[in-house]
Amino acid sequence: MAPVKSLTATVNQRLADALSATLPEAPPADPLLRRSDRADYQANGILALAKKAKANPRDLATQVVTNVVSGDLIKDIEVSGPGFLNITLTDNAIIENLAARSADPDARLGVPLATNPGTTVIDYAQPNVAKEMHVGHLRSAVIGDAVVQLLEFTGENVVRRHHIGDWGTQFGMLIQYLDEHPHELDHKAADADPEASGQEAMSNLDRLYKTARKLFDSDEEFKTRARLRVVDLQAGDPATLASWQRFVDESKIYFFSVFEKLDMEIRDADIVGESGYNDMLDETCRLLEESGVAVRSEGALCVFFDDIKGPEGNPVPLIVRKSDGGYGYAATDLSAIRDRVFNLKANNLIYVVDARQSLHFKMVFETARRAGWLNDEDVKAYQLAFGTVLGKDGKPFKTREGETVRLVDLLDEAVERATAVVREKDTLGQLSDAEVAERGTQVGIGAVKYADLSTSANRDYKFDLDQMVSLNGDTSVYLQYAYARIQSILRKAGEVRPQPHPELELADAERALALHIDAFAETVADSATEYAPHKMAAYLYQLASLYTTFYDKCPVLKAESAQQVENRLFLCDVTAKTLHQGMALLGIRTPERL
Repeated sequence: MAPVKSLTATVNQRLADALSATLPEAPPADPLLRRSDRADYQANGILALAKKAKANPRDLATQVVTNVVSGDLIKDIEVSGPGFLNITLTDNAIIENLAARSADPDARLGVPLATNPGTTVIDYAQPNVAKEMHVGHLRSAVIGDAVVQLLEFTGENVVRRHHIGDWGTQFGMLIQYLDEHPHELDHKAADADPEASGQEAMSNLDRLYKTARKLFDSDEEFKTRARLRVVDLQAGDPATLASWQRFVDESKIYFFSVFEKLDMEIRDADIVGESGYNDMLDETCRLLEESGVAVRSEGALCVFFDDIKGPEGNPVPLIVRKSDGGYGYAATDLSAIRDRVFNLKANNLIYVVDARQSLHFKMVFETARRAGWLNDEDVKAYQLAFGTVLGKDGKPFKTREGETVRLVDLLDEAVERATAVVREKDTLGQLSDAEVAERGTQVGIGAVKYADLSTSANRDYKFDLDQMVSLNGDTSVYLQYAYARIQSILRKAGEVRPQPHPELELADAERALALHIDAFAETVADSATEYAPHKMAAYLYQLASLYTTFYDKCPVLKAESAQQVENRLFLCDVTAKTLHQGMALLGIRTPERL
């Protein structure tokens, strides 16, 4: 099916044509069209154009109106104030446009695919091997997954990358400790609950890591042995590599269980950790040094920047190779850029990473630009920086004991709270225990995701489960409930099916709902282009709010005529389709019943 051009785009084009016809010698002008409370749309662009043409804006607006081709689209257009245009569309055009969107056999609601898609590599959901995932891992995973869904929906070729922490000094420390304490990692074999077994294995690894770190920091002899083990690891010693691989495999099982709980698809082929770039590190350093981008300073290979200074005004370099010959994060990140640009042929690199790492990525990206691996035209890199998850007290989210909150505990509590809400709303006992559990999971995980995604990524937000699972306010539960309510109405309609009737006159609440649905495609495009899932979340919340107003003011099954019943059922149906697709782009389920 061909993409459906939005009413906004069509009206905008007709106004632009009228402006050009009125002032043919002037350059093309933007009508500055927007939704309005006084009509369907208001165009404000004539004021700026009149100023440039040294014309009276109201007189110019009157001339523009005479040149607008109304056709069957525009019902009324009037000049208002100093030169605004208030535009009202025909009911026929509004419903026919929605009918075209609803009839899309691919369930895309007429949203176009990119004609010349690029390739985007998105780096997100980056847990660390041998460490349990905590609340700090939530945002990278949730935001990254939503951006992936949005980009893929627009037709972009997306390559997912999970840059897990699976290399470095900590593994020499961990392997050495395990060699000296071989029974420390014992855990039960998989039983009837593989998830619990995986969690236990990871808890043991995490405990082992903390114990080994404590010994590493307090015992110089152990520190020496651990560092020698790092050398063995880097040299490919078989026994050392086998122990390392065991840690990685145990950790992956755990990662997959957490991401499954988050209702996210993580594929093994997409996991390319720090170790995946080991073979490129030497060459990366050689290329940087030979090109003069990096220089030796006090034995280390460094890149310096004129605008980056320390507290005392001293240069703060990006250290690519340490003075002892070891490699840091910079060498790995720069090697990853080379791989993604030259092997994966990426046009765009997106890093969904904590805002506190902004300086590091600023230096890495600038280094890659100097080396010619990135530029601002063909190959771009962008850090989608995110803020911190805060507790109700406005401080970084911690347990009562001051520990970092485990992600699985947080998700389990969200599901538990949501399940209680679902059970409470099921006053007639229509749902089985299994259905209550399923809905509780969908609502709880959706609540956590939406709270994150409805906030602009670069802002901090407070994690408040009581608010997240509320049926009132800007929550995913409110959106899910609106969808479930529509499905209930469609079921109650029985054999009466949704059917558009363009000939009917629309009430104000119907018009407002229909015109907002028409903006779905533009919202998808904006959200994807700007890597801004919060824009989609805001759109969906407004859609649910407009539907609630429509539901309150416009009887559906008890409408005045059979045609009106069918038309309002049609509005319900296309609203549900839009909610369902929009929520899916955020990685959130829409249960048929709540």
